[in-house]
Amino acid sequence: MKLYVCWGTFPTPRPGGHPCANAYHALKDAGHDPEVIKSYGFAPLGAALNATGGRRRVHELTGSRWVPALELDDGTVVADSREIVGWAGANPA
Repeated sequence: MKLYVCWGTFPTPRPGGHPCANAYHALKDAGHDPEVIKSYGFAPLGAALNATGGRRRVHELTGSRWVPALELDDGTVVADSREIVGWAGANPA
C-alpha cells in the first residue's frame, strides 16, 4: 500500500487539518502502515512544476496530479482525502 502525499503528514493550522495528514492518520488509526511517498509540487502548476516521481505516478493512476492518493497492493486506487478516510474506516487492517 502506497500513500502519495505532498510534503508530509504533519499537523497544520488549516481548519479541518491538512488532507494528506487526514488520509495518513485515518489509515494508521485503521491499523494500516502505508508506504508514504512524498510527491513535492503543487498540482495547479502543471506538469513542468510537478515532475517528481510521485506526482507522475499519481497522474498515471488518476489522471490528476492532486494528492493524497492511495495505491493498494492489488492495484486499486483511492483518490482524495475524504475517499481515503472513508476507505480506511470501512477496511480496517
